Amino acid sequence: MTHPKTRIETFGVEQIPDHQRDATPTDLFRLIFGGANTFATAVLGSFPVLFGLSFQAGVWSIVLGVALGALILAPMGLFGALNGTNNAVSSGAHFGIHGRIIGSFLSLLTAVAFFSLSVWSSGDALVGGAKRLVGLPEDNLTLGLAYGLFAVLVLVVCIYGFRFMLWVNKIAVWASSLLFLLGIFAFAGTFDADFAGSVSLEQPGFWAAFIGAAILAMSNPVSFGAFLGDWSRYIPRQTSKARIMLAVLAAQAGTLIPFLFGLCTATLVASQAPQYIEANNYVGGLLAISPTWFFLPVCLIAVIGGMSTGTTALYGTGLDMSSMFPRLLSRAGATLLIGVAAIAFIFIGRFAFNLVQSVSTFAVLIITCTSPWMVIMILGLIARRGFYHADDLQVFTRGQRGGHYWFQHGWNWRGLGAWIPSAAIGLCFVNLPGQFVGPLGELAGGIDISLPITLGLAALLYLTLLRSFPEPASVYGPRGAHPMLGRKAGSNTAAPSAIV
Repeated sequence: MTHPKTRIETFGVEQIPDHQRDATPTDLFRLIFGGANTFATAVLGSFPVLFGLSFQAGVWSIVLGVALGALILAPMGLFGALNGTNNAVSSGAHFGIHGRIIGSFLSLLTAVAFFSLSVWSSGDALVGGAKRLVGLPEDNLTLGLAYGLFAVLVLVVCIYGFRFMLWVNKIAVWASSLLFLLGIFAFAGTFDADFAGSVSLEQPGFWAAFIGAAILAMSNPVSFGAFLGDWSRYIPRQTSKARIMLAVLAAQAGTLIPFLFGLCTATLVASQAPQYIEANNYVGGLLAISPTWFFLPVCLIAVIGGMSTGTTALYGTGLDMSSMFPRLLSRAGATLLIGVAAIAFIFIGRFAFNLVQSVSTFAVLIITCTSPWMVIMILGLIARRGFYHADDLQVFTRGQRGGHYWFQHGWNWRGLGAWIPSAAIGLCFVNLPGQFVGPLGELAGGIDISLPITLGLAALLYLTLLRSFPEPASVYGPRGAHPMLGRKAGSNTAAPSAIV
C-alpha cells in the first residue's frame, strides 16, 4: 500500500471534504516557519546594518516589522479552514467569482519570484560554502548544478503535494533552527552588541533607515498572505480560530532566529570585512568571516532552507494555475508545468540576463500589490462575521455562473474599487534606492512608506464603499453584517443569482 506521504495529492482548489481534513494548527506553524527559516530571511536581517543602523536599533526595527507583519498576516490563516480551499478562491467572496483571478495572479507571481530567489540564494550559499570547505570551484557550471538540484528536488516534493511537503518541513524546522543556533558558538567570541553603525539617532537619516529596515522586515510575513490557505485548507472547519492565528503568530516569532542571525553576523561583516557590506554582498561576507568548521552548517542551511522555502512557494503555483484553468490542468499537472517554466526562468534569469536584482525588486513590488488585497480580505472576513457560502465559491472552478458571489457579472466592484487605487498609489510611494523609486517615493524624505500607505488606503476605501454601497444582505448569513458597517448594511435585499 502506498504511504500517505508518498501518494500524489489529488485535491486541487475544490472544497476538501470535512472527513479528509486532518491537519492541525501545529502543521500550519511548521509550514510557515519552515518556509521562512532560511538564508533569504537572514539576508533581510542584514539590511539594518546595510542601512547604517546600530545593532540595538536594528533589533528594534526587526522586532517592530515582524510584529506588525505577523498581526496583519494572522487572520489570513482562517480562510482555508472556513472554506476548505485556498485564499485565492476564498477571495471570490469579496472580489467576485471572476475577481478571484486577481488573487490567483498575485499568488502566481509572488510564488515564482520567491521560488527563484530561494533557489538562487541557496545555490550561491551552497557553492560558496563548498568552495571554502573542500575547494569546489565557484563557476557557472557548479552554480548551475546547484540551482538545478534545488529546483528539481523542490518540484518533485510539490508534485507529491501537501503530505510530503509537510514531512519535509517537519525536518526543516528543527534542523535549520539548530544550525542557525550553532552560529552562537561560531561568532560569540567576536560579536559586539555595542556595534554603533554609521547612522546615530541624532542624525537626520536615522528614521529613514529605521523605518526602511522595519518595513523590509514587515514584508517577510506579509509575503505569506496569499499562501496560507494552501495549507490551512486541510485544517478542520471547527478548529479554534484563535489557535490557527496563534500558530501563524508563533511561526513569525520563530523567524526572529534567522533575522537576528543575519543582523548579528552582518555587524561582524561590517567590522571585519566592510568591503562586502559596501557591495551589498551579505552571503559573501558571511563566508569570509566564518570559522572553517561552520562552512558545513552553512551548506546544510542552504540545502534545507532552499528545500523548505522553495516548496512553500512553488506548491501554491500549481494550485493557482489549476484553479485558473480547472478543465485543462490538475493540481499535479499544473505544478509540473509551472515548475518547468520556473526552472527555465531560473537559468535564463541568472545566466543569460542576470535578473537576480530585478526579481528582488519585483518581489517587493508584488508584495506592495498583495498587501491591500490582504486588507480587503481581512476586513471582509470581519464584516461577514466569518460566514461564507463555501460551495458558491466553487462556481468558477465548475464552469458555472451565478450564486451569492456573482455580484455584477462575477465582479464585486467594492473590493476592486478599493484594491486598484490602493495598489497603484502604494507603488507610487515605493523607494528602493538604485532599484525602483516611484513618482512619489521621495515625499517622505527618502523613507519607503509604500506599505503603510497602501494598507491604510485599502482599509479606508473598502470600509467606505461597504458602508455607502451595501452588499446584498444574503452574503452576511444569519447573524447579519458587523456593526462597523452601519445600519445600511442589511438594506440591499437583492436575491442571489441562480447557479447555472
